[in-house]
Amino acid sequence: MHRSPYFGNSIEFLQHREYVAGDETRHIDWKVWSKTDKYYVKLFEEETNLRTILLVDASESMRFGSGSSSKFDYACSIAAALAYLLLRQQDSVGVVTFDSAIRNVVPPRSKQTHFGTVLATLTADEPKRKTDIFQILRRIAEDNSRRGMIVLISDLLTDRDGLFRGLKLLRHRGHDLLVFHVLDDQELDFEYSGTTRFEGLEETGDLTCDPRALRDGYLKAMQTYLDEVRRECARNKVDYQVIRTSEHIDAALASFLSKRLGMRQALRS
Repeated sequence: MHRSPYFGNSIEFLQHREYVAGDETRHIDWKVWSKTDKYYVKLFEEETNLRTILLVDASESMRFGSGSSSKFDYACSIAAALAYLLLRQQDSVGVVTFDSAIRNVVPPRSKQTHFGTVLATLTADEPKRKTDIFQILRRIAEDNSRRGMIVLISDLLTDRDGLFRGLKLLRHRGHDLLVFHVLDDQELDFEYSGTTRFEGLEETGDLTCDPRALRDGYLKAMQTYLDEVRRECARNKVDYQVIRTSEHIDAALASFLSKRLGMRQALRS
């Protein structure tokens, strides 16, 4: 991840951490020192490194999975891994799960014990109902006036215009945006054979057909869709990554975060 540029000297006390060389001595808590014989500095709300909201799509289409786990399971694992990394950095992290409405909210906190709350919220949810992505992103923008990082973890099977308008709104509010586009291998490769029954999700009907007759057209439409999402994200300065549910999460995140760090270093040089 990266250190936040939003350091400041707010009067709202948050927590203590041990003094390290380079810290301003005026922030040392001498009362704590007198009791522990150790130096601790006071952290204030604006001095936390980063404030992150993890948005996890819990709509019905996230139930799909051709392997041992669904897209929702994978999305929750990404959210848990990111929460762990952020909390290790003493950053504050919160979680929002959603479908057509916001379902669960865990407010941002930076204490290590907060990780248990994040995990409990993620594991308690089950995908259902449709997605209304614009209303969700608009609500997040309204509820988070303080600039921070917003991470959207979703299959993005939603209204594209609403998605792009929502991302643009969050960027306009000054938020740093990351999008993890979680898709199953079969959604990307469409390697079905023989007569197959496709179960409709999010209020769409079922379809029984020979998928080989649809494959070329499907793959072309999927590539057009991915190109459009990638282009709009780049236009709005949103970091975007397609992730297959067959990828190991640690490798997928390491690759993405390394690329993100490289891009930011290039911009500063």
